[in-house]
Amino acid sequence: MNQFVVPQFIEVEDKIFGPITTRQFLIIMVAAIIIGLAYRFGDFSLFVFCLIFFGGSALILAFVKVNGQQFHYFLLNIIQSFRRPNLRIWNKTFNTNDLNYWRTQKIEEVVERQIKKEIKREKIRDLSLLVNTGGFYKPDEY
Repeated sequence: MNQFVVPQFIEVEDKIFGPITTRQFLIIMVAAIIIGLAYRFGDFSLFVFCLIFFGGSALILAFVKVNGQQFHYFLLNIIQSFRRPNLRIWNKTFNTNDLNYWRTQKIEEVVERQIKKEIKREKIRDLSLLVNTGGFYKPDEY
């Protein structure tokens, strides 16, 4: 039987600079380039606006986690919830004739009794051997 290595900790991102992951580094790098271009080619008010808006957005997207998930996934989940909510509410109103009809109906409860099968020790032993041998043991052959 072949043995395979199962990867561990697949939800942990790779670190490149100390505690900074690749995703965080790229987000901060793009924001720094935009802020640098605003400083170089724009006036001071454009630089301050880009610093506050893009710098703050980059820091939030890179480092903030909500309920253990990254912030951009949280934003995508919010947008998806507003576009297609999963909670559907059926608000049917009954008139008095419908209510009187349902009040007069008799409700019968049907309860089915299930009979438990008695399991023998030999059956449990055979199942255990079948699982432990990976299917090579056939209880019907012995």
